[in-house]
Amino acid sequence: MDRSRRITLAGIAGGMAALFSARTFAHGRWGGRGPIDPAQMDERIERMVKHLAVEIDATPEQQQKLAAIAKQAARDLAPLRGQARETRREAIELFTAPQVDRAAIEKMRLAKLQHADAASRRITQALADAAEVLTPEQRKKAAEHAARMRGRRRHWG
Repeated sequence: MDRSRRITLAGIAGGMAALFSARTFAHGRWGGRGPIDPAQMDERIERMVKHLAVEIDATPEQQQKLAAIAKQAARDLAPLRGQARETRREAIELFTAPQVDRAAIEKMRLAKLQHADAASRRITQALADAAEVLTPEQRKKAAEHAARMRGRRRHWG
């Protein structure tokens, strides 16, 4: 695979992974606290997809398909947030326990890896599904848009 294709795919992966990430959709705000109402989640996804559609010149049919992919991925990923919260609670309990329980810490680590793997698989599936909806030129535009957005976030702090 040539370098430009790898860069394009990496950009698309980064942009679409952000689009489909559990953190984005499972929080009340970007990085906020508390779960988001499913209707609010769908509305946020619609807005994000609409914005992306303008950037990449997507057709209404493509926009509808992308929104459906993102909504299903978000629904599938939302329960992982609760599992992450439980893992943090468990980690604090283990850290503050009178005795260090290395076996319990290792068990918690393995569970966290399983959650991360499940999320990664689901995000990858959504990425592939979205890539099949778009043309190569649209995927390139999406990657360029994702790169611009990453640059903006770096300047914000």
